Amino acid sequence: MRVLLIEDDALIGNGLVAALKSAGMTVDWVRDGLTAQEALRGTAYAIALLDLGLPGMDGLAVLKAARRQGVETPVLVVTARDALEDRVAGLDLGADDYLVKPFEVPELLARMRALMRRRAGRATSRLETREAALDTGTHEFSHGGRTELLPAREYALMQALMERPGHILSRAQIEERLYGWGEEVESNAVEVLIHSVRRKFGKGAILNIRGAGWMVPK
Repeated sequence: MRVLLIEDDALIGNGLVAALKSAGMTVDWVRDGLTAQEALRGTAYAIALLDLGLPGMDGLAVLKAARRQGVETPVLVVTARDALEDRVAGLDLGADDYLVKPFEVPELLARMRALMRRRAGRATSRLETREAALDTGTHEFSHGGRTELLPAREYALMQALMERPGHILSRAQIEERLYGWGEEVESNAVEVLIHSVRRKFGKGAILNIRGAGWMVPK
């Protein structure tokens, strides 16, 4: 899952980047409103975490402009502004949720999972097909009678595939989900991850569609 973090505080930003990456997410971090506006327009993110007190362009202005431009990325406002009028303004301008600093990372991750469930029309954090299941809360993957806790990058791969079972994802689509700005991607990085998952769960866990990409069966 690729996340846009919009936060100007270096200490908070560094902590959130580390926490999100540990949770198997790819993170692009911007520190001002104008850059945030460009990022939201130019990249398809699963979710954006938006601080309100930003230099260059206030977070509420970023949110308002994004919604006017048709950006549908789910937005979780993460801010120290706890006044009722700020919360109401953020939600009315198109925010999907509002979390006041300081907060605990597990709550942030739970709210992010809830937003993604609502966006996908699911009631639980469990992605299931006829033969496999992925728990987005615990990062456990089950297939062929075997269940394992996946490392961060393998989890990100399986989340991308399990969100759309039966649909083929190309190498470029997978790389976009798994790697952020400035990350060097080896030419065989996707194959290495897929090989690792198939070694644990069998070749049926991920199907190779020759010349097109990879998928998990419905």
